[in-house]
Amino acid sequence: MKMTFLNKLDGLLWQDCDDIYLKHQQICLALQDDYQVNVNLLLLATWLDKQSHLLSLQQWQTLQQDTFKWESRVLLPYRKLRRLSKSCLAADEYQQMLDVELMLERKSQKLILHSLNQLAWQGESSNLASYLSLFNLSDKDYAALTR
Repeated sequence: MKMTFLNKLDGLLWQDCDDIYLKHQQICLALQDDYQVNVNLLLLATWLDKQSHLLSLQQWQTLQQDTFKWESRVLLPYRKLRRLSKSCLAADEYQQMLDVELMLERKSQKLILHSLNQLAWQGESSNLASYLSLFNLSDKDYAALTR
């Protein structure tokens, strides 16, 4: 079965992911900075586990690759520029850069959802375990994300 039901859940899905992010922001940012984990995909894996919808490791690899193609051209260079600019900008200018980055994150979420809707449910283990394994990480080390 294709995942088209997620189109109907788009707002709810990402709002739930935002809530997960706020609860686990430090872990998410550490994984992003230390291992280049995509926070949107990390949050999606956590959310899908709570919904009992599993993807295979190969599907996670596809999502990671598809997302990285776009983000490496747009979002990641912008994020680097924002971080480099922080000390040179007034607070309101820096906030404007953060707002643009959030807009780019939302675009990433739409691209992820589009890619996800092309897949069929096939997973055999937890999404968090499958996704983190792409980075040679164990979900047991990040069990807090499942709470």
